[in-house]
Amino acid sequence: MAGEFPKAFAVPAEDAGRRLDQFLVAVLPDVSRARVQQLISEEKILLDGTAAKASFKLRGGEQVSVLGPAARPPLRAVAEDIPLDILYEDDVLAVINKPAGMMVHAGAGATEDARNRGTLVNALLHHFASLSGVGGEMRPGIVHRLDKETSGLIVVAKTDDAHRKLAEQFSRRQVKKKYVALVHGWLKKDSGTISASISRDAVRRTRMTTRGSGGREAVSHYRVVRRIDSAYGKFTLLQVKIDTGRTHQIRVHLSSLGHPVVGDTLYGAPSEIRQSELARKAKRKKARPTANGPLSLSRNFLHSAELEMRHPRTGDTISLHSPLPEELRQFLGAIEGQAPEKLSSREPDIISVKKDVS
Repeated sequence: MAGEFPKAFAVPAEDAGRRLDQFLVAVLPDVSRARVQQLISEEKILLDGTAAKASFKLRGGEQVSVLGPAARPPLRAVAEDIPLDILYEDDVLAVINKPAGMMVHAGAGATEDARNRGTLVNALLHHFASLSGVGGEMRPGIVHRLDKETSGLIVVAKTDDAHRKLAEQFSRRQVKKKYVALVHGWLKKDSGTISASISRDAVRRTRMTTRGSGGREAVSHYRVVRRIDSAYGKFTLLQVKIDTGRTHQIRVHLSSLGHPVVGDTLYGAPSEIRQSELARKAKRKKARPTANGPLSLSRNFLHSAELEMRHPRTGDTISLHSPLPEELRQFLGAIEGQAPEKLSSREPDIISVKKDVS
C-alpha cells in the first residue's frame, strides 16, 4: 500500500451492505484482510471522518479515508527444526500427517513470540527447500487448513503452479476428504447430510455458528461407524465427508445437531466424562477392581483420515490414509472398557498413487 497519504474515495452504491473490512480488501491493492483490520484498529481508516469498526455495514456513498500505512511490518514465518510425519512427497507437493496441538500457521494477531512458534509452516520452512508463495509470507505452501486440535492429512504445495491447481480442485469440490469423529450421544439416523451455512458468532468471536445470517454455504455428510453404549454414556463413532472447507465446519455442524465432538469444549462438549452412578455400583460389585475415574481428552476427537486428489502435474489420482493416532485409539478403548493391552492394532498408513483410467 505504497503512495501518498491520506487516500480518499467514495463507497459505490453497489457495495451497500458490505462489511467495511471486506470492501477495503477489495479496493486496496496488495493489502490483506489482516492488514486492513490492523489499520482499522489503529484508527487509520475513517468513515465520513470518524473511526469505524471492521464489521460496520456500509450503506453506499460514504467517504473513506486511509490516513497512513499500518505501524508494524508484516509478520514473517520463521524456520524451525520440528519433526514432520511426511506421508507423501515429490518435487511439487507433499502430504503431512499433522499432530493435534500444532497450528497450521500463526494467526493474524500473532507477533514474534510463542504464538508464532511451533507451527506447521515453520516446520515446512525448515524441511523443504522451496514452498509456494501464493498464500503469502505467513502461509507458504498452505493450500487448506486443519484446526489446531484436529490431526491428520494436510496437503502442502511446493510450487506456485501446483498450489493454484490444487486450490482449484478444492474450490471445485474435487478433493475427497474423510474424517473420523467421536461425538456425544447417538445420532438418530445412520447417515445424513448437514447443509447449514456457517458464519462467525456475533457474541463469541472465537466460535462459528449455523444460526447467523449471511453465512457461507457448508455441506457435511456423515455415516455411523459404530454406536457405543458405555459406562460413560452413549457415543457415536462417525465417518464424515465434507464438500466444503469452512472454519470449524465439522465441529459446528455436529454440535448443531446436539452431538458435539468429544473433547471440543468450545462447542459444548464436557471437559470431563464421568461414569454413571449405576455403572460405578456395578463395577464395585466385581471381585477385581477396575478404574472408574473420569476421562478427559486434551484435544478434539476429530481426525483427517482419508484424502484423494489429482496430482497437479500428472493428473494421476493420489489416495492417502492415516490411521487414528494412538491417543485417540487409547481413549476409544477406555470408553469401551477395553484394557490397553487388548486393543487391536490398526493397519499401517496406506499410500497409493493410481493412474487415472477415465
